[in-house]
Amino acid sequence: MNIIFVLIPIAILFVIIAGVVFFWAIRSEQFEDLDRQGSNILFDEEQPARKPAKPADHDPQP
Repeated sequence: MNIIFVLIPIAILFVIIAGVVFFWAIRSEQFEDLDRQGSNILFDEEQPARKPAKPADHDPQP
């Protein structure tokens, strides 16, 4: 029975932490555009063109 006096404050602490995280997510606009992230995985991103490799500075020039 004494364990209930430990578990209730721990449960209340978890609820408070979950509430703080939830309201932080709302304020930082995490839930504003839910469709965009779902469709982003369907399209390939354009990869930047590779730059040609430059010769190393320590190689002697002929």
